[in-house]
Amino acid sequence: MSSDWQAFLRRRGARIEAGAVGDFGDAAAERRAARDGAILAPLTHLGLIACSGADARSFLHGQLSNDVRQLAPGRSEYAAYCSAKGRMLANLLLWRENESYFLQLARSLQPPVQKRLGMFILRAKVALADVSDVYPVMGLAGGAAAAALKDIFPVLPQQAHELVRDPLKGTLIALPGGRFQLVASRDSAETLWDKLAASLQPVGAACWEWLEIRNGLPLIGAATQEQFVPQMANMELIGAVNFQKGCYPGQEIVARTQYLGQLKRRMVLAHVDAAVPPQAGDSVFSSELDGQASGMVVNAQPAPGGGYDLLAVVQTSSIAQGTLHAGCAGGPPLRLEPLPYALA
Repeated sequence: MSSDWQAFLRRRGARIEAGAVGDFGDAAAERRAARDGAILAPLTHLGLIACSGADARSFLHGQLSNDVRQLAPGRSEYAAYCSAKGRMLANLLLWRENESYFLQLARSLQPPVQKRLGMFILRAKVALADVSDVYPVMGLAGGAAAAALKDIFPVLPQQAHELVRDPLKGTLIALPGGRFQLVASRDSAETLWDKLAASLQPVGAACWEWLEIRNGLPLIGAATQEQFVPQMANMELIGAVNFQKGCYPGQEIVARTQYLGQLKRRMVLAHVDAAVPPQAGDSVFSSELDGQASGMVVNAQPAPGGGYDLLAVVQTSSIAQGTLHAGCAGGPPLRLEPLPYALA
């Protein structure tokens, strides 16, 4: 995180842990605001890679799971970056501004993913840059968010993945669940924060991650890297995989999984009342498997009403037949909850 942006957030009451904003002084009240009110979150847990150059579009098209060639200005899209074995190295939010592309992913994965992408540039006219500290990112949610933004952007994006761009203020992207993401220019970030915080509750990154969980949107991190084929984490259900495009790393395995009916795991949304907070990478167990792990936690955060909400990739047979448990076969049971989209 930029030391200047971090210092500014500290002056506004942020408590920062390992480079990410934990909270603004009252984590429980912030969680309630994320559920019931309108919030403003600094998304310091996310990193940002800029990809530019004459060959940027074709280069990314050959690396990512979505159809980059069809991504128009004014749109964003989810994508996966896979290994040759079809396992996700990262998942991304991708958007285009003029002839440049921006790849947003877990901040912890930004350096290795950028390095790996760079290995495949070869003779292509492509430049990759870490711009995580150049463009502070803010998340906005709740009924008052749109009203607060209208004082800044006269025209708001209406549907998820639409975006509007103001060269002096930044890029505003509509997200699933009626939320927005503002990628601010560094010169305007502090002014924009203060203006928005006048009517929205500042919250830590955990509140935003909880909203992502409730919207069924995973974030692959170091603990879950190379664990899942995209469909296991429902990536094709949120528009992140195009099965008609050409080759990309892992494409053959991703396609085979789709067309040969070999998908035996799916991501579910669940709640658990546990004494020990669940963590990404923790095992999930099922009563039907006689003590063997059925899956893995992808993301988890405290829920506003107590306990924890989480996303977990588990065996489909366990979803249908067995009781799922956190941590061990006798651990606290998971209560499955409906996702905002249907599992295919």
